[in-house]
Amino acid sequence: MAEFKIGRLDDQPPRIRNVPIAVTPEGFWCCPSQAALQKTAKSPNQQGKLRGGASPAPSKASSVQRAPTISSEKRAQSTPTRSRNNSYEQICPPADAVAAPDPPKVAPVPAPEKRPKQHKISVGFGQLGTSDLKVVLYGKEGVAVKMIVHKNILAENSTFFADRISRQSPVSCIEVPDCEDVEIYVETVGLMYCKDAKQRLIKQNVPRVLRILKVAESLGFHTCIKSCLDYLEAVPWVGDEEENVVSSIRQLNDVDHRANPLLRRVTSDVLTNPPNDTLAHIIDLVLKSSEDRGRREMKSLVLKLFKENNNICTTNGSSANSSCVMTLYSCFQNCLDSLLALFRQASDPEVLAEQSSDNKEQMFRKITLEADNLLWLAEILSDRHAADEMTVIWASQGELAELHPKIPVMHRHLVSCVSARLLVAVGKGEALPSKETRRRLLDVWLQPLMDDYRWLQHGCRWFDRTVVEDGVGQTILTLPLEDQQAVLLAWLGRFLKAGDGCPNLQRAFEVWWRRTFVRPYAEQPGSSSSRSWRH
Repeated sequence: MAEFKIGRLDDQPPRIRNVPIAVTPEGFWCCPSQAALQKTAKSPNQQGKLRGGASPAPSKASSVQRAPTISSEKRAQSTPTRSRNNSYEQICPPADAVAAPDPPKVAPVPAPEKRPKQHKISVGFGQLGTSDLKVVLYGKEGVAVKMIVHKNILAENSTFFADRISRQSPVSCIEVPDCEDVEIYVETVGLMYCKDAKQRLIKQNVPRVLRILKVAESLGFHTCIKSCLDYLEAVPWVGDEEENVVSSIRQLNDVDHRANPLLRRVTSDVLTNPPNDTLAHIIDLVLKSSEDRGRREMKSLVLKLFKENNNICTTNGSSANSSCVMTLYSCFQNCLDSLLALFRQASDPEVLAEQSSDNKEQMFRKITLEADNLLWLAEILSDRHAADEMTVIWASQGELAELHPKIPVMHRHLVSCVSARLLVAVGKGEALPSKETRRRLLDVWLQPLMDDYRWLQHGCRWFDRTVVEDGVGQTILTLPLEDQQAVLLAWLGRFLKAGDGCPNLQRAFEVWWRRTFVRPYAEQPGSSSSRSWRH
C-alpha cells in the first residue's frame, strides 16, 4: 500500500487515499489490477452506507411538528442522501435537509436518474514535474485511469500516440474510450519508460504477455512487440497456452516477418522433411524394438495419438494419407513374411532338433514379437477404417493357419488376436471386404481362434470376450443364409463340447434361427407367425 494524491477534474481540494500500487525501479507506478480497483472503490462505499444508514436524532421541534403517521413515500423523500463514492465528484445534501421537519403536504417528486458510478485513479510516470500530457482511459464498469506522461516518450515509442499528438498539436489531454484492458494498457505505457522491456517481461506469465502483446500491437509499440515475441519464443508453453499463443501471433499484422521463428515451433518445412517419412521412421523404430517396456509403452502412445487425430492415415483419397496407409501396409507385409518364416522353422522337427534351448527360446520370442506387431498394425488400420486390404491378405494365409496348431499356444495366441481384431472390424463395419473374403476369413481363421480361445481369455490382456463374440457373430450374419448355416453348425458342434473354451455365438445363432425357421412362415399372408415375427 502506498499513499498518494488523487487529482480532481473539478478543481476541488484533492483527497488522500491509500491505493495498492507498486513503485518500480524506473520511477513509475504500475496500475493495480481490476479486482484491486474495484475492492478499493467499494470499501469507502460500504463505510458510507454504514454511516448513512443511521439517521440523525430529530430535535424536539421537529418531533412535535411531525405528523403521527408518515407514508413510506414521504419518508423516502425526507431521508438525506449521505452515501459516498470513489469518483472525483461528491454529492452532499444541504445541512437544513437533515434538521427540517417534513411538511404536511408535499407533491411527489420523481426520483433523479441514477448515474453510473465512475471510479477514477491517477497514475504518474517518470518525473511528474516535467510531464506535459494526460491520457485518460475509460474502461469497463465505470473505471477511469488518468495517466500523467510525457509527449516525447510516447511519441517516440508509439505510432498511435505520435499520430494523435501530431494531429491535435498543441494537445494536453488524450482520451481513450472503451478501453478493453485498462490494467494492461497502463502497464504497456509504463514499459515505454523502461530501458529493457524484456527483463520486465521475464517475471510475467504467458497469458499476461499475450495481453501486453495485444495492447502493444494496437499502440504500434514495436520495441515491446519484439520483446514479447522474444519472450514467447523462449518460454515453454503449457496446456492450452500453445493454441492461445499461435492464435495471437497469427493475428499480428506483420506475422511473416516478425513471428516466423516463433511459429517454427509448431510448423515445419514440409518439402524438406515430409511427415510421412518421419512417421515411417517412428513406426519402424517401434516395430524393431526388442525392449519390452519401451516397445509396449510407445505402441500404446502412438496408437492413442492415431485415435486422437482422425485425419492421419485415412482412405480419403489424398496423396499424403494414401502414402501413410501404404507405409503401414508395407510394415504389415514385412512382419507377416517374417512370422511365416518363423512358423516354418518352429514347426519343423529337424530344425528344432538342431537348435539349442537358448535359440529355441529366442525363436519363440521373435514369433511373439512379430505377432504383436501385426496386432498393433491391425488395430491402427482398423481404427482408421483402412483394413479392407488387410482382411484380404489375412484371409489368404492358408499356410500360416495350417502351421498354427504346431506352435505352442503361449507363443501363437497373439496370431489369433489378429484374426479376432479383423473379425471385429468387419462386424463393426470398420472394414468392408467382399462376401468371398468374409467367408474365407472365417473358414481359415475361426477354427484356430476357437483352439486358442481358452488361453486368450486368461493370457491376453488385449482380449475382450464380449466384443470379440459380437464381432464374430455379426461377421457371420453378413454372409448368405446358406453360409451362415454352415459356419454356425460347425460352431455348434464345437461349443457343445468345449463350453466356455469356445466363443459364445448364441445371439448370431438366434438370428440365423429366425431367418431360417420363422421368417418363411411369417412372410405367408395371414400367418399367425407373422405377428410374432413383427413383435
